[in-house]
Amino acid sequence: MAVSRALRRLLRIRELEEEQNRLALESALGELHRLENALMATVERKHCGRSLVLSTASTGQLTDRLAGLEETRSAGLHAAALEPRIDGMGVEVAGRRQEFLLKRVERRQAETLIAETEAQDAIEDGRRGQQSLDDWYSSRLYRVGNNEGADAEPAISNARGFAAQANVVSPPYVEKDKCA
Repeated sequence: MAVSRALRRLLRIRELEEEQNRLALESALGELHRLENALMATVERKHCGRSLVLSTASTGQLTDRLAGLEETRSAGLHAAALEPRIDGMGVEVAGRRQEFLLKRVERRQAETLIAETEAQDAIEDGRRGQQSLDDWYSSRLYRVGNNEGADAEPAISNARGFAAQANVVSPPYVEKDKCA
């Protein structure tokens, strides 16, 4: 049985679904990396604020010291806001990865089904081709046998018969001297 158009359409749909899920996963991963980079920048901002506070402690510049304290506090609030979003995005990435893998499995199952069907079709075509070749050869041997004369026997349809058929042809008739 040939691979149906519906099965090929199913494979194409599975490929498109897998591609959509792959893009969604990449998007979620990009967002997760963006949030993680923002968190790293916030941590760096917090460290800069602390170093500003430490450097102004010895100089006595009150405005720089207050700016450093505010920078540290602001960075801490920003980090506190980013951490739940990063956790949520991590869960979303895991879910999208799972969906993507499921769609990949579905696509591969459809590919396997098509490949098995094509393999079975190829085997059947080979059998049909061999059968038609055997029939042609058998009928050829039968025709050759009929063309030689009415006494010729039809071809035997097994391998030993084919081999023996080649030996059936007798040498040409030569008239012998009759001594009597």
